[in-house]
Amino acid sequence: MSTRDTDPTPPRLISGHPQPEDHGADPGLRPQTLDDFIGQKLARENLRVFVQAARARGEAMDHVLLHGPPGLGKTTLAQIVSRELGVGFRATSGPMIAKAGDLAAILTNLEARDVLFIDEIHRLNPAIEEVLYPAMEDFQLDLIIGEGPAARSVRIDLKPFTLVGATTRSGLLTTPLRDRFGIPVRLNFYDPEDLEAIVRRGAGKLGMPLTADGAGEIARRARGTPRVAGRLLRRVRDFAAVAGHARVDRAATDAALRRLEVDARGLDAMDRRYLHCIVTHHGGGPVGVETIAAALSEERDTLEDVIEPFLIQQGLIQRTPRGRLVTASGWRHLGLTPPRKDDHQPDLLGGTTGEDLS
Repeated sequence: MSTRDTDPTPPRLISGHPQPEDHGADPGLRPQTLDDFIGQKLARENLRVFVQAARARGEAMDHVLLHGPPGLGKTTLAQIVSRELGVGFRATSGPMIAKAGDLAAILTNLEARDVLFIDEIHRLNPAIEEVLYPAMEDFQLDLIIGEGPAARSVRIDLKPFTLVGATTRSGLLTTPLRDRFGIPVRLNFYDPEDLEAIVRRGAGKLGMPLTADGAGEIARRARGTPRVAGRLLRRVRDFAAVAGHARVDRAATDAALRRLEVDARGLDAMDRRYLHCIVTHHGGGPVGVETIAAALSEERDTLEDVIEPFLIQQGLIQRTPRGRLVTASGWRHLGLTPPRKDDHQPDLLGGTTGEDLS
C-alpha cells in the first residue's frame, strides 16, 4: 500500500489531499452549479450535455468516473451533477464499504435516478467489486445468505441509479470495473487564470478585501489546485486580519505566504529540503531514490507519490535510469549556479567526468 493511501506524513499546506480543516470549512466557497464551476471547460461542458440528455429522457444518467490528481473538484462535480439532475445524493468511500451487506444497505436505500458517490473507488475490496458489477449493469444485487448447506442466493432488484466514482489513481482500478463506467472524465491541473478567478470568487464570499494582484499571487503558488488555493486564501486572510490590512495586495499576500514557507513557485520547506539534499550531498545527482529517502528519513513512497510529482511537472528534477537529477531550473530556483553539462557526462567506466576513480 502506498503512502498516498496511508498518508502518514504530516499535513502540508500545499498538499492536494484533504485535511481536517477542509471538511466543513466555508462550505459556501463550493460552486453549486455547472455555471458557477470555474475551469475544466471540456469536462464541464460534456457533463452538461449528459445531464440534459438524462433529464430529457427521464432516466438515470450513465455511470461517471472522475479521475485526476487530488484537490481538483471531483467531489464538488459529483454534488453538482446530482443537483443538476434534481435527484438525491449519497456519498461514501471505498474503504468504508467493508462487506457486501454494507453495499447492499446503501444501494437498496437509493431512490430512482439518485446519485451514489464513491470516493477513492480504487480502494474497494475485490469481493465488493464483484457485487457491484451486476448492480451497475442490470440494477440487480446478488447476495449469498447463510453459510454451508443452508446458504442460498437472493437476487434483489434495485432502482436505476447513477454511480459516480472518484479516484486519484485510475491505474489501480480493475479493468472490469473501469469498463462499466460509460462516462470517464479526466480532471487536469488548473491554469493560473482559472485559479485567480476561483480565488477572487472565494475572497468575495469571505468578505475579504483582496486585490487583483493579491489574488494572482495566491493563484501562482497554488500548484494548479483549487483546494490548495482555498487553503492559502484562508491563511492569508488570517494574517491580514491580525495585521489590520484594509486591502490585501500582492505585498501583503507575499509576506503571509513567505511566513508559511510557500515560495514563489508553490514549493514548501519539504520540497526545498528534497532539492537541497540532492544538490548539497550528491552534486545535483543522479542519485537513487532509496539514498534520498534514507538521507531525509522519509519513506520511498512519500517521495514518489507526494513530493516528486510536482517537482517533475515543474521541470525541477528528472527521473533517469541512474536516479534523480536536479535540472538547471532546479539549481536556479535554489539560487545556485547549475553545473556544466560535462559535469554529468558518464565516462566509459560508469563514473562521471572529472571523478577521481582511485
